[in-house]
Amino acid sequence: TKKAKTEEDESAEAEDGDKQDSGEKEVEEEEDEVPSLPLGLTGAFEDNSFASLAGCVSENTLKGINDMGFTHMTEIQHKSIKPLLEGRDILAAAKTGSGKTLAFLIPAVELIYKLKFMPRNGTGVIILSPTRELAMQTYGVLKELMNHHVHTYGLIMGGSNRSAEAQKLGNGINIIVATPGRLLDHMQNTPGFMYKNLQCLVIDEADRILEVGFEEEMKQIIKLLPKRRQTMLFSATQTRKVEDLAKISLKKEPLYVGVDDNKETATVDGLEQGYVVCPSEKRFLLLFTFLKKNRKKKLMVFFSSCMSVKYHYELLNYIDLPVLAIHGKQKQTKRTTTFFQFCNAESGILLCTDVAARGLDIPEVDWIVQYDPPDDPKEYIHRVGRTARGINGRGHALLILRPEELGFLRYLKQARVPLSEFEFSWSKISDIQSQV
Repeated sequence: TKKAKTEEDESAEAEDGDKQDSGEKEVEEEEDEVPSLPLGLTGAFEDNSFASLAGCVSENTLKGINDMGFTHMTEIQHKSIKPLLEGRDILAAAKTGSGKTLAFLIPAVELIYKLKFMPRNGTGVIILSPTRELAMQTYGVLKELMNHHVHTYGLIMGGSNRSAEAQKLGNGINIIVATPGRLLDHMQNTPGFMYKNLQCLVIDEADRILEVGFEEEMKQIIKLLPKRRQTMLFSATQTRKVEDLAKISLKKEPLYVGVDDNKETATVDGLEQGYVVCPSEKRFLLLFTFLKKNRKKKLMVFFSSCMSVKYHYELLNYIDLPVLAIHGKQKQTKRTTTFFQFCNAESGILLCTDVAARGLDIPEVDWIVQYDPPDDPKEYIHRVGRTARGINGRGHALLILRPEELGFLRYLKQARVPLSEFEFSWSKISDIQSQV
């Protein structure tokens, strides 16, 4: 995925698709399941350039990909786009930063294009995201991909104007990017929302959707949607809950695509990661010194709570180290403007909680600093997924541990995360008492 757009397009935006031929064309119902391909053959096409998809993918989509500046597919795209174009259901284990957004958007857009969907046909594709930020980001990529297409698309999420969304849904949105709570609300309460022609459901960051408490909503949504559809389920980690969701949402024999299974490590290769052991009373001084030394770079610092983010945001700004902050207690508009401000800055420091971590494609982050270790190694993998993204991404991660937290390293080792201890010169710690 590419740099997030700065346009104010948080509200559902559906562009008119009436430029299509006026011949009334009803959406064809999918014939039964597409015959399964032998697992060894799927996705095993040698050329990994996007140009090699000519003939399978429309000219309009290829132009969009080209405009975005992409020439070659990442591993997840290479393994999943062709089987998805053939109608397979897919369960994909893909790390953040792997290029999964285009892996599901390209086949989804192609499906709508091939079936000549028009506004009166209603919604053909629903893409579910765990957070508003991730939904906005996916929508930004979709917008670029749809540049040469005429179908309608929109964004449906909590925090946006509900009646404006309902009106646009009534006009017909072919591809929807949504958060589960708001989508279910419209499915149950917006009479003009037509989803009976749904061809494809995409569940992005399924593990995260379930973790943030949307389990019940997901069950309800799947119950209400047409059974005859293609389903794509993407998840950075495979948990029991993800397996349960896969059982109720996918057809009998989904294609399992794991791009991480044969790797020695669970994090991307271009990532240099280490930890430093620091007693409680020196932690803030260590953080301040580190941020000051690297202030010409782009850094994200993770804290365990909204309160901690707010406290350190006020303190660091007070002692003349300008920082931005994103956390769950902020209004949506504030989170959005901060997110785009950080995305488009050359350098800067963003303090955040895990809500900001999952799947956000913030371009060129040099350092991920974890002031509080996460509760779970899986969360560590998602946090450091903000740096060293894409094919040749490079980045650094620093974990600050108290002596009593050293046990966390054992769990990281079990989760195949390679960490080495960073040397830190304690004599160079800043004295900030004078500034406080």
